Amino acid sequence: MDNFKTEKFFDLTTFEYKDIFNEVNAVWEVIPKIKDYIEMLFKSGQLKPNYKGKNDIYVGEGTIIREGATIDGPAIIGKYVLLGHGSLVRGNCIIGNNVQLGHAVETKGSIFLNDSKSAHLNYIGDSIIGNKVNISGGTILANYRLDGKAVMVSDGENRIETGLEKFSSIIGDGSNIGVHAVLNPGTILGKNTIVYPLLSIKGVHKDNEIIK
Repeated sequence: MDNFKTEKFFDLTTFEYKDIFNEVNAVWEVIPKIKDYIEMLFKSGQLKPNYKGKNDIYVGEGTIIREGATIDGPAIIGKYVLLGHGSLVRGNCIIGNNVQLGHAVETKGSIFLNDSKSAHLNYIGDSIIGNKVNISGGTILANYRLDGKAVMVSDGENRIETGLEKFSSIIGDGSNIGVHAVLNPGTILGKNTIVYPLLSIKGVHKDNEIIK
């Protein structure tokens, strides 16, 4: 599983919650840990909930939450984040610093590292988004197989069991996803990957790959 170690995809140096990635063999194993990790931070007093009297949501300084945006816990929203009009953080999410989730972006069960953008009209389900990633308008990160079976990662001829019923994508640092692309369950993109608009993507893709 060395090809799927966290460090292959992300620089965690400046990510405040990097210890969630400890003791995992494949990077997607972090996704089912999110809920318990957030609750641990609150119960231990390392973070204190501070949003609208709810006991499971933390919002960092300088964050802007536009009218109509909704946050469902448990959730951690970092510093200087923008949650656009009609955006929805639908539980079990960690949003890093300087992240922009634009108009009508829905995200659930996911981690955004720092300085990334999801423009508008996106669905981000059960995924990990690296630093300085751009997800253009209308792109969907689909997290559930039509047959309801556990998601598998297809790496060439190898098919790797994740054991996850819901899992969409790992997007490495610096990647750029074009408008109205669909990332299917079990998609793995290396660092600095470029995905052209209107594509349906699956499988494992290396660093610096241009998919068109």
